Amino acid sequence: MRILKSKKFYKNLFIIALAIYILGIFISQQRTLDSYKNNQEYYAKQIQEQIEYKESLLAKKESLNSSEYIEEVAREKLDMYLPNEKIYIDQDK
Repeated sequence: MRILKSKKFYKNLFIIALAIYILGIFISQQRTLDSYKNNQEYYAKQIQEQIEYKESLLAKKESLNSSEYIEEVAREKLDMYLPNEKIYIDQDK
């Protein structure tokens, strides 16, 4: 009888140890999944920001060939003006 009781004890001990091990694996997997979800949200946000930046660059690229932009750059950076245009410079600056 004593042998049967010890076998039953070891069997129960093994089942409890196995249950604890499986529970530990589930907890570890859940933490990993949460980390992946956070990374996914971060990268989705980064992708959206880059798409918006790309769209702004494309809009700027389109405006570079416009005559208004060329005239603006010529006036501001190259100090070029239209013929017969009077330029007034503010001396108080």
